[in-house]
Amino acid sequence: MIPVTIKSGKNVALFGLGGSGMVTAQALIAGGASVSAYDDNRDSVLKAEAAGIKTCNLRECDFRNFDMLVLAPGVPLTHPNPHWSVELAKSAEIEIIGDIELFCRQRQQMAKKNNLIAITGTNGKSTTTALISHVLENAGRKVEMGGNIGRAVLDFDDIEDDVIYVVEVSSYQIDLSPGLNADIGILLNVSPDHLDRHGTMTNYAAIKQSLVTKSKAAIIGIDDEFSFAIADQLQSSGGDVTKVSVHNKLVSGIYAEGRELYLANRDGSRKIVDLGTIGSLRGYHNAQNACVAWVACSKCGLSEKEIQAGFSNFPGLIDRMEELGSIGNVLIVNDSKGTNADATDMALGSFDRVYWIAGGLAKDGGIEPLKRHFAKIAKAYLIGEAAPNFAGTLGENVEFEISGTLDKALVHALEDARGDENPEPVILMSPACASFDQFSSYAERGRYFRQLVGQIEGFNSRTCSRIHERV
Repeated sequence: MIPVTIKSGKNVALFGLGGSGMVTAQALIAGGASVSAYDDNRDSVLKAEAAGIKTCNLRECDFRNFDMLVLAPGVPLTHPNPHWSVELAKSAEIEIIGDIELFCRQRQQMAKKNNLIAITGTNGKSTTTALISHVLENAGRKVEMGGNIGRAVLDFDDIEDDVIYVVEVSSYQIDLSPGLNADIGILLNVSPDHLDRHGTMTNYAAIKQSLVTKSKAAIIGIDDEFSFAIADQLQSSGGDVTKVSVHNKLVSGIYAEGRELYLANRDGSRKIVDLGTIGSLRGYHNAQNACVAWVACSKCGLSEKEIQAGFSNFPGLIDRMEELGSIGNVLIVNDSKGTNADATDMALGSFDRVYWIAGGLAKDGGIEPLKRHFAKIAKAYLIGEAAPNFAGTLGENVEFEISGTLDKALVHALEDARGDENPEPVILMSPACASFDQFSSYAERGRYFRQLVGQIEGFNSRTCSRIHERV
């Protein structure tokens, strides 16, 4: 744990006692602050008290007695309405920040060297964070990985010169981190998401933009209009920007053609990496992740040989295009993290012959954006609340059944896929939906799917050592 000494002797209000909130409270206390913590969930308050954290009903406190409010990222800051703790802090004119900001301020006070990589984007940020961390560690560098990927940043061992900090940052966390100034800031993409918390796409994109604008060096995927504009604006203002594309050749930057990555500069372009045999990096979205990771690791001093070696043995993340294994020639893939159409678009684009398990609690737009992949879907198996709506979209274009539940969908998909003459038919569970109609989270949905697959007779597991988030 990192003791947060910058607030030593100060009174700090803290709201939100989930995983990162508990760690933040303990880090502040270890650094000498007096913390008054609270949560709307009574069980979380009792858990904090059992851990020796002082709690009190912040509704009844005079916020003028606090130096700041430290807010958990899951608590509404602006939309749809500010949380009551935010309103009280604003009335008392004290600042509102999160744990990432505390980490950045502590790091700045300790005057440590340049070693912070921060990654954001609507999709792909967890895989990119894990890939960068893996490649660096594989090359012998000391790495701490955390943030939105699972481990709270203040739970890192300490702030040291010889450690590279690789941190995934959500829009919620950026919003609470005005001093986040990474040495390498990465923006993968921007597409509609979390608008209930940010109000408009303009607000959402501006929050993402702030991460790379404040970074010493920026790496930006330019395959969507928002990110393209952000990269151009930052570059025109003199910023250090490396552009990445998986859809277009670049004259300067890193781009992908199929599964090959190219470095382009004034001397032309040359192939730097071939992802052809790396199952954990299938698909154009993973080509983008690899492009970004190549640049980041290169900036950290790794050779091309070291980067290629790290790519080659990257195990991937659970629930994200996770190749569980096979039954005969049928590959089974768990992409439970595919909770919206954009994420599932990337998964469907990675395979040629798909038996698709989809559905759950639908998000705005449904699966309309996925129509370009319908020709490669052998059959769809629809589950959850979204099943009737998805069936209407599939219509006569794709054969489908309403399976209702995940276990039935898997059984029926396997029966059909086993008779497919394609060299490698794929059963892909990528729901394009939230999980909350039948499961508590995408992680629980993924665990259940892995359990079901593991019980199938003749299953040959490919999962050797996945990178698991610490939640």
